[in-house]
Amino acid sequence: MQAFSDIATAAYCPRQLYYRRKHADHAVPEEVAARRDLAFRYPELLDPATNLREEPVDATPTQFRARLSAAKERLDAWPALVDPARREVLLEGKDARGIAHKVLDGDGPAPEAPTVSVVSAGEPPDRGVWEPDSVRAVAAAKALAWERETAVERAYVEYPAHGVVRRISLGTRRTAAYRHALRVARSMDGPPPRLENDDRCAPCEYRAECGTRTRTLRSLLGGD
Repeated sequence: MQAFSDIATAAYCPRQLYYRRKHADHAVPEEVAARRDLAFRYPELLDPATNLREEPVDATPTQFRARLSAAKERLDAWPALVDPARREVLLEGKDARGIAHKVLDGDGPAPEAPTVSVVSAGEPPDRGVWEPDSVRAVAAAKALAWERETAVERAYVEYPAHGVVRRISLGTRRTAAYRHALRVARSMDGPPPRLENDDRCAPCEYRAECGTRTRTLRSLLGGD
């Protein structure tokens, strides 16, 4: 059975997953944990009395509160996101297991319909969610559906350091991306091919060991 985190990493970079497994590196850095914790403090963070400049947020106080207030107005599930039925829940599905940061039992107009939310410490894209976050949310939703023996048709991805919460539907495209990443994680028995000159390589903690080669600006422009 594959871990949610492994499937998400496979969607991001299969070679990174290879090195993570090689080093059995599953620790969550303190700065990541601090940013994720913001997702459980929304009422406090919306309070003007809270000094956001002392919090690990990556937006100005005005931007942060405006985005979070917009999510509060837009999402029917806001009360459940603020006060989830369960938090940091280990879910075990048919194919994958891992932690869902929030399990919501009072979601929208159908309170009996459960769903999940996963929390990212990173920056959101301009629209939607990043594919690794989507894959992780689908994995968690499918595991919850397996445990509850009920359909889970949507999920949430939160980027709390930016005050952004996004709802996603578990449609055909997202499910296909999840199944592809699951196959990659299952079948890996050696290092996958390197990425070349990819933006994902620069911040990767395994870059030196991986040996990814990046090209200079001159060579990209056709110089010697």
